[in-house]
Amino acid sequence: MRLPRDVGGQQLASLLTRYGYREINRTGSRIRLTTTSNGPEHRLRAPAHDTVKVGTLNGIINDLASYLKRDKQALIKELFG
Repeated sequence: MRLPRDVGGQQLASLLTRYGYREINRTGSRIRLTTTSNGPEHRLRAPAHDTVKVGTLNGIINDLASYLKRDKQALIKELFG
């Protein structure tokens, strides 16, 4: 499954709450999220733009899949399917 091209930063942040992430700070055009649901603390930063660039979204999903120890494609289906 391909990454969607129309995901906004706020929408992405709300999707990540499924995995225990919560917003800890918003500075300028960045949303900082953190979780401890899978052991050690993990932090992500998402741009607070209307549309997140595909490369940036890909990096965030890769980081998320690595932390959760899950397959990237399964994670994409779960989030955006």
